[in-house]
Amino acid sequence: MASSLITLTIIIFQFLSLALVQASLCRTSCGDIPINYPFGIDDGCGSPYYSHLLVCSDIGKLQLRTPSGKYQVDSISYSDPHIIIRDPFMWNCQDGDNFRPTRTFSLDTSTHFTLSTQNDYLFFNCSPDKVIVEPKPIFCERFPEKCDSSCDSSSYLCRHLPDCASALKKSSCCSYYPKATESLRLMLKYCASYTSIYWSDIGNIPPYDQVPVYGIRVDFDIPVTTRCLQCQDMRKGGGTCGFDTSSQSFLCMCGQRNVTTYCKDHEISSHGRAGVIAGTLAGVSAAGGIGIGAGIWFWKKVRAKAPVTCGVQSTENRLF
Repeated sequence: MASSLITLTIIIFQFLSLALVQASLCRTSCGDIPINYPFGIDDGCGSPYYSHLLVCSDIGKLQLRTPSGKYQVDSISYSDPHIIIRDPFMWNCQDGDNFRPTRTFSLDTSTHFTLSTQNDYLFFNCSPDKVIVEPKPIFCERFPEKCDSSCDSSSYLCRHLPDCASALKKSSCCSYYPKATESLRLMLKYCASYTSIYWSDIGNIPPYDQVPVYGIRVDFDIPVTTRCLQCQDMRKGGGTCGFDTSSQSFLCMCGQRNVTTYCKDHEISSHGRAGVIAGTLAGVSAAGGIGIGAGIWFWKKVRAKAPVTCGVQSTENRLF
């Protein structure tokens, strides 16, 4: 009887532990990077448009998932919506004239991410037989129809590489903005390497308000909905915007419950939150209920049939 009671307690504890772990609120940071709407690093948090695109590693490093791999996120701006990522395969100042094997960075065009027009791409040691490497102002005047296809050898950034203006001793450099990922792949097919530089706003008075920095700027949209604004409104409860992971429908997370409007709306029924964040609630709650119910049934069965053995486990009342 005592061993049966212990087993029942363990079964119930396991299910309740699972529920409590998964019932934690959406994390609001990864390392020192804030995670706000529309992003989320937990299931059902943020906007479904960005579900599973950002990952927080075990050591607190935020990463962006793309078709070409995972990339470390250096920062996120919500006022001017963009993220800055780092591609370790791109050329850097330490490489100099030694070009390492690289790969093409790409974004999934079905997401709400886009490559920013504030990025500049520098290509090194391109084949003159395959790539039009010319000083753009002069070349564009002579051949305006080929201007967009040329790689600018007179680029300001080629002549003033950020942090290491003299890093290239014997290699050529030109600047080109690919309009599609395929264009980038073709360029790398005929060039030794490349790097991305974005213009970072430092808050000074124009035209000295931006400086070139290595990295890739990726812009994003913030889906603004009335329901999310009401959910976040502190006067209406200050909830967290999320979604049901099975139906993708909106949910406002309010600590111990989820609602479809806002936290202080007492006229609607809420989704109990004993189980889990957002949409996975039902599955865990149901599993917990089944597990506890099975435990009670098992307890009654054992109690009815177990022989009295004064605490000694026999072949008739053995649990496992």
